Amino acid sequence: MKSVATTRMSSKGQVVIPESIREDLGLQPGDQFVVVGQGDVVILKTLAAPDTREYDNLVRKARQDARKAGLTKAHVRNAVRRARRKS
Repeated sequence: MKSVATTRMSSKGQVVIPESIREDLGLQPGDQFVVVGQGDVVILKTLAAPDTREYDNLVRKARQDARKAGLTKAHVRNAVRRARRKS
């Protein structure tokens, strides 16, 4: 753990992340978190938008795999239609 600090919860349930922690982690106003609680432990995990290059690589790989499997756009359209009818 890089740094340790204490904080308090307000009457509205708000918790301030100390400045030293925010700086160490590079947190910015508007950052979002997943909050997990169990027993006397509360964990805040930052949510980060996926890297667009990583997403593009995943899409490219999925398209390559689909071509190798013989899937066409018509196959995908039909699968989407069937799935939408079920919901």
